[in-house]
Amino acid sequence: MDTGAAGGFDPTFTIDRLGREDLCVLGREWLLHGHLQDRVGMPLLLEHCDRETMQQVAIDEWMAASPVYSLRMQRALGFGPARPGGRDGGVDVIFKNMQLDIGAPHQFLDFRYRLHGPSKGEFFLASCGALLDVEPMGEEFVRGMCHTIEDPTFDATAGATNPHAKVRPVHRPPRVPPGRRPHCRWTVEIGDGPPARQHENLPLVAASLAATVTLPRPEPVAGADTGGRPDYSGDFDPLFEFEDLSHTALRTALGEIALQSHLLFRSFLIAVGRRFGTERVRELKPRMLAGLGGLTSQRLCRALRIGGGAAGVGRLLQVHPMVAPAGYVDAVCEPLSPDRLRFALRDCPMTREPDGLTWLGHLDGAPAGMDAFGALVQGADPRARARRAEPRPGERLAVEVTVDPDTEPAPEPPEVRLAKLSGGASFVFRRRRPPRED
Repeated sequence: MDTGAAGGFDPTFTIDRLGREDLCVLGREWLLHGHLQDRVGMPLLLEHCDRETMQQVAIDEWMAASPVYSLRMQRALGFGPARPGGRDGGVDVIFKNMQLDIGAPHQFLDFRYRLHGPSKGEFFLASCGALLDVEPMGEEFVRGMCHTIEDPTFDATAGATNPHAKVRPVHRPPRVPPGRRPHCRWTVEIGDGPPARQHENLPLVAASLAATVTLPRPEPVAGADTGGRPDYSGDFDPLFEFEDLSHTALRTALGEIALQSHLLFRSFLIAVGRRFGTERVRELKPRMLAGLGGLTSQRLCRALRIGGGAAGVGRLLQVHPMVAPAGYVDAVCEPLSPDRLRFALRDCPMTREPDGLTWLGHLDGAPAGMDAFGALVQGADPRARARRAEPRPGERLAVEVTVDPDTEPAPEPPEVRLAKLSGGASFVFRRRRPPRED
């Protein structure tokens, strides 16, 4: 990973300088990051409500976010419906969206696809990491995820492409017989039935700056790895992997994947606020930042071989999806000394979201906010400590991070331990998945 000068930290680094191999690593890690949000948020929500209410929040969350980011990805990678402004895409477009959706992170949720025609196809999960997380919790939780939540949310996601698309199970968990593989199988058909229902929270998510921002188009990088598709127009590839995209297309996809996480988090907080009030939102925001941010930090440091110290913290912040993508988030890191660095958020669309429902929208100097940011940077070095700094002109937030080699490592926050209950915490990606299973 090229993150700067040898032995130091380069504040001018951007992900443009990563090669295609490392960009593919980021793509898989960022998809998994977005997917694991609920592994932190839903258990925290269960501290205040029953299982049925938690399931309804999950439905609200995904139904209001996935249609928004699905259409964004279609525009970004050039595979949307043929009629401008229309929602008349075929099953191939729906499948392409699923291949680039945080709801279906590669390998951890091992989706396999068969396209039978413009209006019909099927997919199955050779293995589902989400199911393996939930099965130990009992049949009620399995039915809650695989029936109660998936029925409306699958239709909402497919309906963003074609309002008459229906996703229906052939078989799904609870697994009968036990251990059944593939874990589930579904059909997707476009017919003449009633259109998919639009969730009432969808306009609230769609009106955000995260939904409407135009990200800068990545420019080709001289000397970057060559090859790969410049977009995802053309035929649907059932074996699509990030390695199939060009350097420029990978950077485009990464920007949208990062926005998916922002949009899903916003949708979750809207759902929580409407059911439980703003006080519960204020409580959950820093705890979710600590749990998911800290876990993703640890995974990124392993995957990209990022070391510790202040330099390692700086490198981590340059590749973390919570402070991406450029164009929505404007963040800067600068070294102050071998043991200190300064992180700042400049005025940007994320800081201008009027409701503050963003990953870093609560870092106002309150102890919970700084502790949560501390959990994120401690993923690179548990000796890291964060404190609020004075913003400079044009900045909305500044944080100083110190990594004192003589400081005792901080204990792992309980929210990170909670996130690690998921098998996604220790999941190891392969460069390519194994051959197709029927």
